[in-house]
Order: sequence, then structure tokens, then C-alpha cells
Amino acid sequence: MTKILIADALDKDALGALKAVPGFEVTVKTGMDEAALVQTIPGYQAVVVRSATKITKPVIEAASDLRLIVRAGIGLDNVDAAAAKAKGIAVANTPAATTISVAEYTFGLMLGAVRQLGRANLTMKQHAWEKKTLHGTELYGKTLGLIGAGRIGLAVAERALAFGLTVLAYDVVPVQTALAVTQVPLEELLVRSDLITLHVPKTPAPLLGPVEFEKMKDGVILINAARGGVVDEAALLAALNSGKVRAAALDVFAKEPPADWALVDHPNVLAAPHIASQAEEGQRRAGLEVVRLLQDHFR
Repeated sequence: MTKILIADALDKDALGALKAVPGFEVTVKTGMDEAALVQTIPGYQAVVVRSATKITKPVIEAASDLRLIVRAGIGLDNVDAAAAKAKGIAVANTPAATTISVAEYTFGLMLGAVRQLGRANLTMKQHAWEKKTLHGTELYGKTLGLIGAGRIGLAVAERALAFGLTVLAYDVVPVQTALAVTQVPLEELLVRSDLITLHVPKTPAPLLGPVEFEKMKDGVILINAARGGVVDEAALLAALNSGKVRAAALDVFAKEPPADWALVDHPNVLAAPHIASQAEEGQRRAGLEVVRLLQDHFR
């Protein structure tokens, strides 16, 4: 019997499918911290997480029988992949499953930012009629700069082109697409873009800091639904205060929840608590991909 620990909530259809696999014994135990995981993990051959639970080196060292770690999501930020590799434990994720969810959500942030929907909603709930102060712009005819042109970046590009935007892309590898996307150096993207959106994994240091903000157009709009820490938050706040950045839409933060809420509190910031991938359809695809990965590994 293969014992599988589900440490974060999984789509109910996927969980049902997993429990129905002959030879799998599935235990759902969520909300564990490192200490609880260290006590729980021995005896399990596989563990499944999403974003909340962290599979750290101490957890991996405590795992006596672990053979596979699966993250239902993009990236492996919450898994110590190096420690797993050192112990011969396979690590997998579901990078394609939530592409549509995140791309649609990113585009929603973009629309919300250019039309000040966050402030409009907030002031209406305060019973204030701010019609004369809430001015916006169209997306049509503007230039969108993608920092990162993988699956999600190109899915955003497809939607942007349908809205009549010109799309530039910066990536460290050649961009592979039949879409009308022009690959450019980062500096050119910063100079030319009216809107900039990020689609990159977590980086050791911010990709956008004071130097990069200085190169951007005055009144640029920034969207980040990728990873916290890829944007220097102090530099972004300064750029918002100076007007260099007209608005920002942020789904991710260097620390989650934020320790300092100054950026979230800025009137020109549309903020959300890291929910880009949390569409029902995307989570179902991710969950079913987890089932397939587990079946393939233990077949």
C-alpha cells in the first residue's frame, strides 16, 4: 500500500479520483507547520502540497520512506528541491494546469488598474460617489511589456493582442510563439512599455528596482501576479509616490501576508492576497494532474 499525505487542500474531484486508485492510501491533514510535518511525514511515500505548506530540509530529513513530493501549482518555492534531490526523492509540479486561470486573472488586474476599479469599489462601499475623480484609460493602442514569456506570459499576450495592444517580451531564452510578440532587451521594454506585467519565477534579487523604475515611462502601470520579491517594494512605493508609476496591481508580496502594509494602502494600488491560480477550473486541472503524476510514479 502506497501511503500519500495531502498536506494542502486539493480539488474535491481530484481527491476523489486519488482515493479511488487501487493501492493508494490517502490521508488529508492540512494546516501543519514544520514541527507537525516532521512528526507526521515518517511512513508516507508521497506528499502533496499547494502553496501554504512548506516542505523544508528538516521535513525531508525526517521522512523515512518518502519517494515523491508533488506541488499542485507552478514553481517549487515552498519545496527544498535540493534537499530532496540529495536524499533521492523525486519532486514534481503542475506548471501548465493553472495557465489560463493566471492569465485571465492577470488581464483582470490590468483592466482594474487602468480604470481604477479598486478605488472605485472601495469608495462606493464608503458611500462616496467619486465619479469625477476616477479617470482611466483604454488598453487599446497601448504597449504591453511582458517580463517572462513562458506559458502564462504568452497566454496573457494572446489576450492582449485581442484587445489591440502591441506586445513586447523580455526573456532570457528565445521566445517561441507564432503570436505577434516582439522580443526585446529588458531596457528597451522598460523604455517603451505603457504597461508592464511579470511572469517569472522567484529570483534571488528583485528584477525591478530603482534603476529599472527610472528607465520606465512616466505614468507606467505595473502588474505582478508572478512571485513576491521580484519587484523591490520600497522602490515601487517611491515610484508610485513620485507619479513615475501611475498604478500597480499586485497579487504577490515579498512577505505574505505583508509585514508593512504601506504599499497595499497606497490609493493607486489594486491589491489581492495571492489568488491568481485559485479558479475552480485551474485547481481541478492541477488536482487531476497530481493524480496522474502519482499514478505514473508508483505504477
